[in-house]
Amino acid sequence: MNVKGTDRKSWVRFFIWAALWTLWVIWIGNYWWLFGLLVVYEFCVSRRLKAWIDRISQKHHGLKVALGWLDALLFAVVVVAFFINVFFFQAFKIPSSSMESSLLTGDYLFVSKTAYGPKLPQTPLSVPFVHNTMPRSGKESYSTALQFKYRRLKGFGHVKRDDYVVFSFPNGDTVLSKAPAEDYYAHVRMSSHEYAIKTYGPLKVRPVDKKDHYVKRCVAVAGDTLQVVDGWVQVNGEQQQHYAGIQNTWCVTTDGSAINPVILREMGFNMGEIWFSQTLPGYPALPLTDERLEKIKALANVVSVEQNVDVYPPDYPDSEVMLFPFVDMGWTRDNYGPVWIPAKGESVTLTAENLPLYRRIIEVYEANTLEVTEDGRFVINGEATDTYTFKMDYYFMMGDNRHNSLDSRYWGFVPEDHIVGKPRVIWMSTDPNRKFPQNIRWRRLLKFL
Repeated sequence: MNVKGTDRKSWVRFFIWAALWTLWVIWIGNYWWLFGLLVVYEFCVSRRLKAWIDRISQKHHGLKVALGWLDALLFAVVVVAFFINVFFFQAFKIPSSSMESSLLTGDYLFVSKTAYGPKLPQTPLSVPFVHNTMPRSGKESYSTALQFKYRRLKGFGHVKRDDYVVFSFPNGDTVLSKAPAEDYYAHVRMSSHEYAIKTYGPLKVRPVDKKDHYVKRCVAVAGDTLQVVDGWVQVNGEQQQHYAGIQNTWCVTTDGSAINPVILREMGFNMGEIWFSQTLPGYPALPLTDERLEKIKALANVVSVEQNVDVYPPDYPDSEVMLFPFVDMGWTRDNYGPVWIPAKGESVTLTAENLPLYRRIIEVYEANTLEVTEDGRFVINGEATDTYTFKMDYYFMMGDNRHNSLDSRYWGFVPEDHIVGKPRVIWMSTDPNRKFPQNIRWRRLLKFL
């Protein structure tokens, strides 16, 4: 066979792509995909299909154009949507202010899936470039006719304490159609299932990989013991580092005048979420980082600054129902725990006191049946037991904007099979409270995290 000129280039191209394909097959561990080398051979060397298409398209110019577009579309779907989106990077937008001032509302991120290892698709029958609903119509963009078990490939590392992490919302398995971004279980606790369905229904049930995505800071990993004391996180008895973006709310009393909005905007405040009270006078709940705190104290019209710390019993009714594990533990969002984070292979002795902490893990995330008999005994999968051994690692996530974040304090642990990846780059950032072009945050463009 002649291997000079064009043929030599074809074989070189084939061996390069074949090597990459083989490495990918080894990575995913499914050697049936080696049959894909036949496709690589066809496109790089044989090209019989292309020759056949060229012969047909010579007679029909319109067909030639259509086939050209089809070729480009297939490349975009297979290479971009499948390989890059599934195995390497995925685009994500910060939808809320729960991570301010670390990650801002309107930040557009590239999330690395190789940081912790990409998950193989569990719901593969899905429209490319769309996560769980079709634009405008709101209908599901996927089918559950084909479902696979959870499997994660090897990555460059594991979730570490204090990482930014993108994950599937644990309570997102059941969604209210008219309020898909809200927590169905919270609605049920505060009103009832019937009221939630009547007002915001009907219900949708989503698989793990089609739940909405959240981004928070991982404050505790599997095996840690977490406690929040006066608004500050402690893990295994040691206080969390005061990262620059972490903020609590403070009561800022002024001489009766408001702080100049230009000064507040220059400090980086989200102007849509702060308010001035004439009766205080001042700002009852101004979110401050350590840096902002010192700047606010230095303003001439500021009289005093005091941190807001929730006390127990709380000042507002039914607040204990809102906090995980949704029974009265004597906890508030600022004085929470201690709570042990479950680890794979570790066992816990079940009691009436700690069952609310781990019940959803046992029944939902790890798919067991659990019954509590009248005399207080526990029956798991039909067998009486007083211990449970966890099948997965779990994590505790919190937003850096500690008083404006619905996080693990409100819905519990994040299972390892819900982890999506780690934010790496802010490629675009826009301020939703300003108009174009003032809304573009130029300093945050192409910012590495």
